[in-house]
Amino acid sequence: MAMATSYSSMAYPPITSKTPFPNKQVSNWIPTTISNGNGTGGMFSVARRNSRIGVQVHAVTGDQGSRNVSDVKFPSDYPELLMQAKEAAESALKDGKQLLEIEFPTAGLQSVPGSRAMTFCDGEGGNEMTGSMLLIREFCDRFVPAEKATRTRVFFPEANEVTFARQSAFEGCSLKLDYLTKPSLFEDFGFTTKVKMADRVRPEDETFLVAYPYFNVNEMLVVEELYKDAVVGTNRKLIIFNGELDRIRSGYYPSFFYPKLAVLSKTFLPKLDAVYYIHNFKGVKGGTLFRCYPGPWKVLRKATSGSYICLHQQEEMPSLKEVALDILPSV
Repeated sequence: MAMATSYSSMAYPPITSKTPFPNKQVSNWIPTTISNGNGTGGMFSVARRNSRIGVQVHAVTGDQGSRNVSDVKFPSDYPELLMQAKEAAESALKDGKQLLEIEFPTAGLQSVPGSRAMTFCDGEGGNEMTGSMLLIREFCDRFVPAEKATRTRVFFPEANEVTFARQSAFEGCSLKLDYLTKPSLFEDFGFTTKVKMADRVRPEDETFLVAYPYFNVNEMLVVEELYKDAVVGTNRKLIIFNGELDRIRSGYYPSFFYPKLAVLSKTFLPKLDAVYYIHNFKGVKGGTLFRCYPGPWKVLRKATSGSYICLHQQEEMPSLKEVALDILPSV
């Protein structure tokens, strides 16, 4: 039985193929606001729906001469979140990390996993994918220096998403846009055309950012190929942005039916450094698993005042099952 059935926060449907951006018309795509490139730009309407609440996190003693990363607060909105993610990624790269993971909910800072995947086949799902693309553009505006833009390659799951990105959120930018898979005539049955990743990379590439490679199970296998063929043994960096890797970690995909993913959970995922991470748990004893590199992993819960308190923290990432069944119910 899949781990997801044991606790509510992992309620994902078994989806293996998609039709990106359903009911979307590129000519009608009008963002509310776009970043001005200096890290202070606004955010689209999805972000503004989130309340701006104060957050208090218990600090941890440490070297007073260094930056107290334990004092990083849960973000109050998406612009603050993206700045935290940028700083976390930069710190990890300075420490020699090469394979990074950034994961957070895009339907609202309080949302739980599952709602996004369940609505991909309707207009709401298409809007959320558009929102994810905008968030990635905003992150790149903060994280990628102008002189590095042409040496940064952003991979989207499919070729038609690249077309949409170039005509919408990424219009006019210098970032290199690419794709992991190409749709086939049998896409509705889960089949896609394999793309040889070594052919997609150019010698001048320095950083790869992979956008939400989770809807088709083959996408993460291609990401591993990209890592092996173009990152290992080089100075290049690879960042997986909202890949929902907890599905693979939790054993949601039965190893009997998905043997390659089962191997991936043992060979590839342990190499990842989750430098920025938010996962919400619903229920009376709900809470949030939060991490901003190089700080510890924290389990937070909203207080009656609307702020957050830290219930538990540790250096290693706890499993979602451990947080949901052991940590949160005990406090």
